[in-house]
Amino acid sequence: MHFLDQAKIFIRSGAGGPGAVSFRREKYVQYGGPDGGNGGKGGNIIFEAVAGLNTLIDFRYAQHFKAQRGIQGMGRDRHGAYGEDLVIKLPVGTQVLADDEERTLLLDLTEVGQRVVFLKGGDGGRGNASYKTSTNRAPTQHGPGWPYEEMYVWLRLKLLADAGLVGMPNAGKSTFINQVSNTKAKVGAYPFTTIRPQLGVVSHKSREFVLADIPGLIAGAAEGVGIGDRFLGHIERCQILIHLIDATQDDPVLAWQTVCDELADYGAGLEDKPQIVALNKGDLLDPELMADIAAQLQAAGALDVIAISGATGQGVPEVLDRVLEALPAKSGLESTQNTGISEDGTWSPI
Repeated sequence: MHFLDQAKIFIRSGAGGPGAVSFRREKYVQYGGPDGGNGGKGGNIIFEAVAGLNTLIDFRYAQHFKAQRGIQGMGRDRHGAYGEDLVIKLPVGTQVLADDEERTLLLDLTEVGQRVVFLKGGDGGRGNASYKTSTNRAPTQHGPGWPYEEMYVWLRLKLLADAGLVGMPNAGKSTFINQVSNTKAKVGAYPFTTIRPQLGVVSHKSREFVLADIPGLIAGAAEGVGIGDRFLGHIERCQILIHLIDATQDDPVLAWQTVCDELADYGAGLEDKPQIVALNKGDLLDPELMADIAAQLQAAGALDVIAISGATGQGVPEVLDRVLEALPAKSGLESTQNTGISEDGTWSPI
């Protein structure tokens, strides 16, 4: 399955059906009067977060979504049927953004089953029977039905993960996530073997958490160098970061500082998240040299440095222990952001 984390779509709710103008014509019934029914309400546009989806690829081929309009009223006091609601199913973690320069956040779907009425359908128009009064016995006016609502929105997927893997290319992130989960991430002896985010479920000491691996960062990623920083949004929701560093490269301290600088340039609080610095590929160096590199990283400002080998598993349990210590007893994100959702489940601008 292809991975797509951004899409622009057009959505339109259904317009209300017009009311009818009709008069009763029945044999042996004198002064039958008006009997035009009301129009039906238009369908709503509803966003729903569902399990089992982890990409927006479906919206590459379908970008226009229109709910059904209400049916017009008819004579004999027959009201028009309501238009059917259109439910758009989205992966958990999808954000709905306005199509403006600021990309204003309108909705954040963070829980399975979250269902929000985003655009309301128009109300149906009144038939002439509803205008009948004691002084107006034969009204001819009717309501045309309320119009639909429409807009362009951006969908942006931010994966829900408890911990995130960051580092430069060839730091061993794919090997690490393969070691601790059932993920089958591609591993190769060349940069950028990971070209899209990977998710893995880690089981450790009778607990589970979700680990996200994103493509490697290089100097200038915030300006679009390499794959750039577009995938950093997938670790914004993480509570802790595992920063992998290749101990065999020429300057591990510079590699650590480069990635930290890119996190700071990206913003969104990534530079403030707690980090576990995992000095990787310890199976290729002497323990004394690994200890010396770890000391250099600590002197440069790295707070928690652990020597590991993603290939052999050496030191990996200690990293997972640190992750569990940083996570609440029940892992998973409970969003506290104001998403504009009222108590009845409808959406309104923030």
